[in-house]
Amino acid sequence: MTTTTLEKKSDPLTPVQPVNAARPAEAPTTTRKTGDRKKIFVGFDLGTNASCVLAGPADSRDTTVSKVIPTLVGYAREGLVDGIIANNATTLIGEDALNHRLQLRVIPPLEDGIIANRDAAKDFIKRVRAVIDPTHSAEIRAVIGVPANAGNEAREDIRTCAAGVFDRVLLIPEPFLAALGFRDDSRLGQANYVDPVTNSLFIDIGGGTSDLCLIQGYFPTPEDQISLAYAGDAVDKLIEDDLQRTYPNNGLSRATVRQIKEEHSYVGPIRKPIDVKVLIGGKSYTIELGETIGRACNRLLEKIYPALTTLISRASSESVAQLLQNIVVTGGGSRIRGFDTVLQQKLQEDGFEAPKVRLAGTDYKRFVAVGALKAARGAREDQWQHLLS
Repeated sequence: MTTTTLEKKSDPLTPVQPVNAARPAEAPTTTRKTGDRKKIFVGFDLGTNASCVLAGPADSRDTTVSKVIPTLVGYAREGLVDGIIANNATTLIGEDALNHRLQLRVIPPLEDGIIANRDAAKDFIKRVRAVIDPTHSAEIRAVIGVPANAGNEAREDIRTCAAGVFDRVLLIPEPFLAALGFRDDSRLGQANYVDPVTNSLFIDIGGGTSDLCLIQGYFPTPEDQISLAYAGDAVDKLIEDDLQRTYPNNGLSRATVRQIKEEHSYVGPIRKPIDVKVLIGGKSYTIELGETIGRACNRLLEKIYPALTTLISRASSESVAQLLQNIVVTGGGSRIRGFDTVLQQKLQEDGFEAPKVRLAGTDYKRFVAVGALKAARGAREDQWQHLLS
């Protein structure tokens, strides 16, 4: 059983004091001496399939950069004709890489929520830096979200790839940042507002991992978090494998399968028919995917539910009643139809007292980065880690 005390052990990068978004940053992080470089704070959600970056000057609350970027790096193929890519660029990221994918060798830098290709990840972060600070003259301090229970090796990979690109970093678990980003600062103090950072349980379903976390005012410890290497990509793979068995050599790309899933995903009883039009070998076909999609999405729910009940059991008896009223599902997986309803129903059927599961909403892609930028603005000087190339 965990308690709600703030005096918990943490690693050197995990401050034990809660981040108060309403508290201004300490003077050393916002006040520049004459001759100092301009400081820019960055909230960075480095995701498996898509990344979100928010940035703004340290001496104001303005946000000057807000972008969601597909987490892809493309390298020009040998023998590419001049002028095919603007300025004959040899490395592209995000939408630019997708738009030129026929001319590029496209590499996803992350897999299952962690860096899988250091060189590609470094190139991706470099080009994100160029978006934030095109002149490369500012001091960049970035709070970067990491999967719940990310190990030392995964954290070190992020620091290595960010070295020489960002000047200082702070790594914070993504579910905590999602709660901080989801928090409505304008309603803090209102009697009827339940602050998600005070006592909640966040389920962040991304592409590579599903991260569950108790949020109780302090940066979570390993006991407060469960990370599953099973999320949106695993659902895509199940659908893809089922399609391959039913329609051998169909030639549908993983991107097409993901698009089909995002449009038709659901959990609960199997729905039929769900007819989907696809191009196979240049010819149009209509295929029935109700059972395939439902089975794959329900498998994700079956993976997440035991982790959810495990975390609930770790909450203190004093906090669990309110905690059950504040279970929030975010990330791309939150767009699966019925996910909140079915999850709440399962909790009720298992005897949990008056659970309430809700969705974070359509702005889910930005919550981790919003929380990261809030954390950057509230971080103490001694919490930042210097990075040297």
